[in-house]
Parts: sequence; structure tokens; C-alpha cells
Amino acid sequence: MKYKVALNNRVFEVEVEEGQAMLLDEYELKAPAAPAAAAPVAAAPAAAAPAAAPAAPAGGALAAGEVVKSPMPGNVLRINVSQGQTVAEGDVLLVLEAMKMENEVVATKGGTVAQIVVTKGAVVDTDAPLVVIA
Repeated sequence: MKYKVALNNRVFEVEVEEGQAMLLDEYELKAPAAPAAAAPVAAAPAAAAPAAAPAAPAGGALAAGEVVKSPMPGNVLRINVSQGQTVAEGDVLLVLEAMKMENEVVATKGGTVAQIVVTKGAVVDTDAPLVVIA
């Protein structure tokens, strides 16, 4: 079977046969935002900051409590909790899609959901705040 794997803005075409893998091709990932990010390196973090800002509430501040952060970049597929809901440590808060795989993000402690920072369909980066548990 042949697969295309994107990693660090590079795409690898890999062919896998019973216990053996062979690299077929490797090339840079082309994206519409790539030319803008090719500017000075200092501009890249500035471009990433506005993407995270709309996820925060209008006041821009997070509620007091423990912030559950995204373990990886991805798309928010489902949010399984609502604000004010009581959760136990290990409960699934939401599901992130990363590289066509669904990844469950669980509560790091028990408590009450004080704030849901993201919305369904949002694109998040690694360490982006997702949920606040008080």
C-alpha cells in the first residue's frame, strides 16, 4: 500500500509491503500560507498568535482554574462537555483530528468545566488552551 505522510512541512510518499517500507518520494508541503511564512522568522510567531486569539473569549482572559491544552495541532471534531458540567479525571473532554486520526483529550483533574475556549471545527496548535477546569 502507498501512503503520503506530512511531517514538518514535508510530504513523504511511502510504500509498505509485509514488514518492509520503502520511501518513494519526498517533497515540501505546499500551502497557501507558506509564502507569507517565508518572511523573517520573527514574523511566523506573530502570525500564529492571531490564530489563537479568536478562540479566547471577548475579554481575552481565561477563567481561573487548570487549563487543559492541546497535545498536538489538529481540528476540533467534537466537544463532549458543556460549561458548568462536572467532570472526573480521565473523562473525555473533546476529540481532536490530527493526520486523519481521532485523538481524545481527557480531563487532567476532576472538577467543574469553567470555560470551553474552542469551538467545534476550530483548528488548534500544540499547547493551545482548550478547556478550563475549576
